[in-house]
Amino acid sequence: MAALPLIVFDVNETLLDLETMEPIFERIFGERAAMRLWFANLIMYSAALTVAGCYVPFTDIGAAVMKMLADTRGIKITDNDKMELTEKFSTMPPHREVPAALRKLRDAGFRLFTLTDNLLEVQNRQLQHGGIVDLFERRFSADGVKHHKPSRQAYAYVEKELGAQPSQFCLIACHPWDTLGAVAAGWEAALIKRVGNDVLGVGPQPHIVGNDLNDVADQLIRRHRLAA
Repeated sequence: MAALPLIVFDVNETLLDLETMEPIFERIFGERAAMRLWFANLIMYSAALTVAGCYVPFTDIGAAVMKMLADTRGIKITDNDKMELTEKFSTMPPHREVPAALRKLRDAGFRLFTLTDNLLEVQNRQLQHGGIVDLFERRFSADGVKHHKPSRQAYAYVEKELGAQPSQFCLIACHPWDTLGAVAAGWEAALIKRVGNDVLGVGPQPHIVGNDLNDVADQLIRRHRLAA
């Protein structure tokens, strides 16, 4: 029987509901859509800093990006605003289908892990607050290797820690940049089409695409049951 892949999850937005961050951006910027601009820039600058060889913790980049966006609009960001951003980011709830879908995968024999750009202490708080921390065998942070995803080093860090080859892994994420990095590293990948996320028609493609984690879980179970 073929061994099941080790499933590694992205955390922010893939498992946790990023849209719950919108009220803080509506309060500060006057529009809920500012949250998406902030998050897109957070990802862009985390990747840019990594490519430039300048590692900065994810939460520090998030605060700096918020201030940068505010500066472009003549808005003053206070220390309380930064504290609220960190608090909201650390306590995002899971998407509704996530807990049951994770249990479905575990019941099917899959081993579950995480890999996020967050600091480990932030990730642990997120997953504990969401009531899903115990569903993962181990949790990894890009801080452990000082390279944000989709850097090859981030995925290689998990491979080394678990003593497994790239072909033994499957990444589940809702961001094409993350699945692109995983597939380029030799992993299997599944993309969840969360709101505002869809397939990018260039570069390495995900092997599975689903509308939510339950859909992806069902496809993974079928895919590997047929391969067994």
